[in-house]
Order: sequence, then structure tokens, then C-alpha cells
Amino acid sequence: MLCRSTRGDHRVTLSEALITGLAPDGGLFVPVALPRIGIDLSDRDGVAETAVGLLAPFFAGDPLEDQLEAICYEALDIEVPLVPLDDSTLLMELFHGPSAAFKDFGARFLASCMSRIQSGEDKPLTILVATSGDTGGAVASAFDGKPGVEVVVLYPKGRVSERQAHQLSCWGDNITTLCVDGDFDACQALVKAAFIDPECRSVRQLSSANSINIGRLLPQMAYHAASALKHPGFASVIPTGNLGNALAALWARRVGMPIGDIVLATNANDTLPRFQQTGKLEPRPTRSTLANAMDVSRPSNLERLLDLDGPTWDGLRAVSVDDDTIRAGIAASVGLPCGPVCPHTAAALHARQGVDTPAIVSATAHPAKFDTVVEPLIGRTLPVPPVLAELLTRPRTEEEVPAELDMLREVLTR
Repeated sequence: MLCRSTRGDHRVTLSEALITGLAPDGGLFVPVALPRIGIDLSDRDGVAETAVGLLAPFFAGDPLEDQLEAICYEALDIEVPLVPLDDSTLLMELFHGPSAAFKDFGARFLASCMSRIQSGEDKPLTILVATSGDTGGAVASAFDGKPGVEVVVLYPKGRVSERQAHQLSCWGDNITTLCVDGDFDACQALVKAAFIDPECRSVRQLSSANSINIGRLLPQMAYHAASALKHPGFASVIPTGNLGNALAALWARRVGMPIGDIVLATNANDTLPRFQQTGKLEPRPTRSTLANAMDVSRPSNLERLLDLDGPTWDGLRAVSVDDDTIRAGIAASVGLPCGPVCPHTAAALHARQGVDTPAIVSATAHPAKFDTVVEPLIGRTLPVPPVLAELLTRPRTEEEVPAELDMLREVLTR
């Protein structure tokens, strides 16, 4: 399968799209045409097995085609429980990977692909990743110690939880963590600027592990597909900031998976709901909220959504949820069969109330990552999952920097 830029007809193989991250014209890579899945996947067991069949048409003719099955089982063999909350609502727990967040699926898949593509290359690959909380930890975990790959993580100072910040800065020598004096959109803008800056590209072979990289979206299609095949027609309610997870669900539906309506739960950064209501894209300054991983006012993947659908929103709806409602949702979640939820999942559970059909709600992170928010609302201490507890014992190494391209140039040169 070939990919093209959302801003032109620049075409590359899927492997080339994975390794370069962003198109030379600044656009995002998308399939030239989304395939239709021509085989029955309903008897597949688990995300990894589903992914092998689901992604086969995307990898057809690519240098990685013969290694797809190995990549899927290496990266996506993560438990995804579907917890019944009531007669018509299932909670899809996506936080049982090594960083306790759904980003593990995309980051591990990308690492497995890139390590194979880079095998035998002399020049190391430098991955730039902007994070609003969970992406950076998942990417650092996936690439930690990988030969031939270096990672630079940029996160907004004071806008992630303390435990998230620790996860971003406790890794080995091939991970550099930058605490940026700005919001997530500033971090993301730096990454995009570096990709088109001749000086940055002259000193480093750059790639991205944000959801601007198509390699992050493809594996996320698999858990949406696997859950829909077990519960066809259910709506999908997804907390979203940069729109990658939501777009993955939309792509899965477009290739033939039986997903019903898709509801996007945002926080007070309500660019998407306002855009849907007015048809005008008017981002406002990013606001800090309890659901910090969704503190995004300029979602990159909106470009892919518009490339796919133009201005239409068929079977897609965006809902904004404020902090007071999130607080109430976290407090009420104590009585749910799943137990307490993280702020992002609380936003999705509120958005689910406006859906008339049975629904699958994505639980995107373990609540213990947000202990300072969740614990006061539920009145007790949360147990820390073992993978997170081990990371919290490691020392942190990071550098506070301004949100300036000259800074990033200097870091990459150094």
C-alpha cells in the first residue's frame, strides 16, 4: 500500500511513511485509498491476532509485509478487558501495557517496525515526540535501549501529573527529556518545525512517534476492531485530544469493522465541538484541565479527518466536558464494577450518557497515574500497578528549556 500527504500527492511506501513521520510538505501521511477487509475476522482472539488480518492490506507489497505477524505479536500482545458497567455499556480497559496507558499499543508497534527498518543502518534515527502526558512515557518505554534509535521527548512544564512527569524522565541514555516552558501545542509546533527545518534535518535523521505518524494509528485500529467484532453495532465513546485514537476508530469503521456511531469526548479545550457546530475552525489558547492529556486546542489529526471527510461529520459527534463534571464522574466511579477511573475516562463516561445505543467506552489510562486528582475525590489511596511502581523508583533526568526552535536545534546538534 502506498501513502500520500494530506497536502499533496507526494507518495511513499508505508515503511517510508513510518520512518519519516511527516511528509516533506508538512502534511500527514494517509493511505492513498483505505482498503476494505476481504476476510472474516470474527473468529480472531485478541488484539494481536485481529491486527494481523486487519493490517495485512496496509502492509501488502511493503518491505515489512512478511514480518507483520511477528510485529503484531511482539507489540500488541496486551490484555484488553471489556468490563460491563450496565446492560448496555462496556468499558474497554486499554491501560494494561508497560506504561499503564493506551499509547503503549501504538508506541510498541512503531518501535517494532522502526527497529526492523533501521536494522543495518549506520546513521541513528532520532525520534521527536511531543506529549501532553501519556504519549511520551509510552514512547520512551517502547524505545528505551533500542540500538540505532534516539528519542527526544518534549512535554509542557507544569501541565502533566507528577507521576506522568516521572515516567517521561526516568529512562536510559538514548532518551532525552525536555521540559518546555509552554503548552502542548507549543511542544507540537516545535516538533513540526524541526521536521521542515533544513538545519535540524542536516544534523539528524528525524522521525516522529506522535500520532502524526501513521504507524501510531494503524495498531490502534486493532483494539477498536476486536471489540466491535465481539459487539457489532455498539457505539464507540473515546476521550480525545490530538484525535489519533478517534481517527483510528473511524478508519477501522471505514475498512469494514462493525463500529456504530463514534463520540469524541473532549475537555474544556472545545475546538472540535465548536468546529462541528459552526463549521469554523477557531482554536483558542489551550487551557489546563484535570484531563491534561487532552489539553490540545489544535489537534493535528483534524487534518486527516478533513482529508477523509471534508466538512462532514457522518456518524461522528464531539462533546466537551468541563472539570466540575469530570470531578463528579471520578467520585461516582467508585461505585462502578471497574472501580475508580482516570479524568479522561470520566469525561468519556459522561459523554456516553448522550448516546442512545449500546456503547463501548475507552478507558485510556490507569487512574493511579493521576493520584493527586483522583484520590481526594474518592477518599482513599489507589494501588499503584507494578509497572508504574517500578518506574517511580528510578531517578529523573530532564532539562528545562524555552519553547524556541533555536533551543531544539542546539539539543539536536549536541
